[in-house]
Amino acid sequence: MSATWYECKVKYRKFDEATATQKVKTEPFLVDAISYTEAESRITKEMAAYLPESEEIKITNIKVANFAEIHPFENTDRWFKSRVSLIAFDEESGKERKTNLYLLVQANDVKEAYENTVLVMSDTMGEYTIPAVSESPIADVFPYFTGEEDDMERLKSFVALKDSVPATNAMDEKLEMQDVLAAAEEE
Repeated sequence: MSATWYECKVKYRKFDEATATQKVKTEPFLVDAISYTEAESRITKEMAAYLPESEEIKITNIKVANFAEIHPFENTDRWFKSRVSLIAFDEESGKERKTNLYLLVQANDVKEAYENTVLVMSDTMGEYTIPAVSESPIADVFPYFTGEEDDMERLKSFVALKDSVPATNAMDEKLEMQDVLAAAEEE
């Protein structure tokens, strides 16, 4: 998914489940927009769906985000910024040239974000490296959809991926005990 993304920092009251109180938070969100004005309008509209009618938001900053692509994945809950260096060989100078681009991928941890980045780049014909993957402070992503029938399917698919709940990796005590016993027998 490629578009112009705007990072909007929004200050609002959010219910903190740990302390059961309302706290004022400032979080960055991404919106797909054509201009700063549209980004402001869209983030205001999108945030209104999450807040009670009496609550207001304050937009503290809007800037163009430097993400080339956004990739949601199922059963993930955080966003990670992956730096991908595309490698090209310049025949005139005989040197290697690297061009960096940034992807925002959804994952549960850095290892999974790296794997998701490799998966996204699997169709790339040229050489590339992934020199950095780090957790992004982005709280949520709001892509633009026109409302046409094809777009509605893409919207449903995007929202389902984005909102899917991470699978729990509970330990199976029986299997864990078998591993311990097997390791003891090897010694």
